[in-house]
Amino acid sequence: MTGIFKAYDIRGRYPDELDDAMARKIGDVYVRLTNANRAVVGRDMRVSSFSLAEAFIEGALAAGADITDIGMVSTPMLYYAIIQGGYDGGAMVTASHLPADSNGFKLCREESIPLSGDHGLPVLEQMVREGRLAPLGGPEHGKYRSVDFLDTYIGKLKNFIDNPKPLKIVIDSGNGMSGPELPLLFEKAPMWKYIPMYTEPDGTFPHHIANPLIASTTADLRKRVVEEKADIGVAFDGDADRCGFIDEKGRRISEDLITALIAEFTLAKVPGATILYDLRSSRIVPETIARYGGRAVRSRVGHAFIKEKMREENAAFGGELSGHYYHRAMGFTDNAMLTMIQILNYLSSKGEPLSRLILPLEKYYSTGEINLRVGEREKIFAALESRYSDAKKDHLDGLTVEYAPWWFNLRSSQTEPAMRLNLEANDRELGEEKKKEVLAIISHADPSMAVIE
Repeated sequence: MTGIFKAYDIRGRYPDELDDAMARKIGDVYVRLTNANRAVVGRDMRVSSFSLAEAFIEGALAAGADITDIGMVSTPMLYYAIIQGGYDGGAMVTASHLPADSNGFKLCREESIPLSGDHGLPVLEQMVREGRLAPLGGPEHGKYRSVDFLDTYIGKLKNFIDNPKPLKIVIDSGNGMSGPELPLLFEKAPMWKYIPMYTEPDGTFPHHIANPLIASTTADLRKRVVEEKADIGVAFDGDADRCGFIDEKGRRISEDLITALIAEFTLAKVPGATILYDLRSSRIVPETIARYGGRAVRSRVGHAFIKEKMREENAAFGGELSGHYYHRAMGFTDNAMLTMIQILNYLSSKGEPLSRLILPLEKYYSTGEINLRVGEREKIFAALESRYSDAKKDHLDGLTVEYAPWWFNLRSSQTEPAMRLNLEANDRELGEEKKKEVLAIISHADPSMAVIE
């Protein structure tokens, strides 16, 4: 059972790791843990999501909470519903970008503040293990209602569309939850002509897994952008809280460079604003934030940590290498639809091709994230600390080693039994040399080390 409780949410294969009985327990315990009197529940399009949502709601009602069911929605819509409706919390049934046989829960308190491995999930796991559940139909049984929240949510997003100029956009929804939102959104901006791909919600993912970080999943989109002579391509993940971008030449844009573009756009609107970026991001990100007069704040990886830090700093925007982008205007939550709107606003304001706008940001060479299977993490960290004893180092999240012409971060994954290496250098030759050097040190410290393709 412990295996389904992750650092940021609950996930497992349905039904052998996560089933309806477990979902009912989670709903019951969630209410008793958070003391939620009113909560909102949403679900994605996965085949198992309806029954899991029903079971969660059953448990939450039995524990005494009044539940508002907003049906099949995106995760950002669920977040907005919690905030806009003044609920005590909520639950989204989704496994985000994972394969069709997986499912899970993203749980929030008031203001869409997430339950995480640092705040709430370990206690919830312990309470679920103890197995004390409220009786069905008991005296404290809550009230149920169903509400369609789509128009309210899209109405909020439309307010962010700013002076749209003619653009052609190809959008791949990956058969996920962005599909139903797009037609309503683009009614507001007829100058933005969008060409839809795979917009019908389908939890079997008939075309490709809905994960824009995997290069192969954007192959159809990249081809279509070039064929249509489009200005940009956008790919959403399954629950529409992450997105990736393709330039007019069919090239994938690194997610941290998108952070830099939105930082520039944000600082033009909110001079001097604080912008967060995760510590895996290119040095060009804080450099860009500083260039446009902003305050750059570096954060550890993970949505729960970034949201907490954004609230502490009152940051206007935050970007993560995983394709999560966070917006103060949406209650410090990650919202891929608003991220797309901001990039389209940016393109409209600049009147130049995306490839040309990105070019100045491609200053450094990055290896991309390298995933490693290891067994001796402490030995690896000790070996790297020893080898690079003269470097600037910190331990905000794993180990970051910095020299003037290059740097790297090695951290343990919070969601998989792996370590993740990110390395950047002033040029490709140095970057490849240092990548080999660092991997050799890791391999020497742990001969079982293997790169996960």
